[in-house]
Amino acid sequence: MKLDPFYLIVDSADWIERLLPIGVKLVQLRIKDQPEEVLRAHIRRAKTVCAWHGCQLIINDYWRVAIEEQCDFVHLGQEDLAEADLAAIRAAGLKLGLSTHDETELETALAAKPDYVALGPIYPTILKQMKWDPQGLDRIRVWKDKIAPLPLVAIGGLRPERLEGVFSQGADSAAVVTDITLNDDPEARTREWIAKTGRWR
Repeated sequence: MKLDPFYLIVDSADWIERLLPIGVKLVQLRIKDQPEEVLRAHIRRAKTVCAWHGCQLIINDYWRVAIEEQCDFVHLGQEDLAEADLAAIRAAGLKLGLSTHDETELETALAAKPDYVALGPIYPTILKQMKWDPQGLDRIRVWKDKIAPLPLVAIGGLRPERLEGVFSQGADSAAVVTDITLNDDPEARTREWIAKTGRWR
């Protein structure tokens, strides 16, 4: 499986409707602490827009809803993985991405036979409080050697000027949240990301 090198992560269908027309081809919908009916509404809107623009949609955490809404890709953190029904996910035909932060989590992830593995945070991140120190670029190479041929997603503190280092160490895709969503001009920043990742596309 090949992932687009630019992996956008947003918390609403509003963002997806806003940024996909620019050329985004891989997006994760990561919604926290919302009623299920709100979540479903965002997923349905996101599916429609992604289908129109030929973009791969990945649903974060809510694997049961993803199955019921006939999505085709789900991403789980380690806590969610521990509680997930992997057989049901596979039976529904969903692809699976998994987060990892250390060797133990990587072993757990690989045992679940994911379709890609994410490693983070590569650099310090303001998105959420992390109990892990920044992984650094060298860890990307270590992880890639361990998981190949699975795709490796790098996440955490990434900006366009850091992409050369990330991809040179073996990452297949670079995930971004706040560098775009907190930018003064998210559309322009998205265009910059698409352009900067073009050579790995």
